[in-house]
Amino acid sequence: MFWDKVSGLYDLFETIYNGKVYRGLGERVAEEIGQNDIVLECACGTGAISQYIAPKCRQLIATDFSKGMLRQTAKKCQKFQNIKVKRADMTNLNCRDNRFDKVVAGNVIHLLEDPHVAIKELVRVCKSGGKIIIPTYINASEGVNKKAVRLLELAGANFERQFSMDSYKEFFEKAGYQDAAYFVVDGRMPCAVAVITKQ
Repeated sequence: MFWDKVSGLYDLFETIYNGKVYRGLGERVAEEIGQNDIVLECACGTGAISQYIAPKCRQLIATDFSKGMLRQTAKKCQKFQNIKVKRADMTNLNCRDNRFDKVVAGNVIHLLEDPHVAIKELVRVCKSGGKIIIPTYINASEGVNKKAVRLLELAGANFERQFSMDSYKEFFEKAGYQDAAYFVVDGRMPCAVAVITKQ
């Protein structure tokens, strides 16, 4: 699996290429988390966002499909007592409805063949009044350097779609989430974050 192969080098790659956004995203997402929240994170990768969420919440369940990535998260977050790291498929979560206060899925929507299935699962497991927080690189925006995307694709990553800010908003609006809020973490390759509040 591609993500298992690159898991040991992924942080280095991101830090060199897009460090400001890579760090800033975790800090900004953590601002959406409350101290009593039970949080599910899907596609946690190397724990880049997890390490910022864990100190802010009551409990974090950090999941990914890649065992290599999960090893990196476990290593990075070992100092936190309130985190569980486990393998999960975000398109088919083995979890009851309305369980989590916040659900986070960072930089994964563009990789999925059918992202709407995954988003429905994220919404399903979130409590009413809770938030689903979905950061995604907007590498189709004008002026964004596409070299990193090309490098990852050459290495074996499969990008199903690429977003600009406008197409990212349109993606959620067409899926029925007209009231989503958005913010951007700016840098070499900016990251747009959609925040859906579950009704």
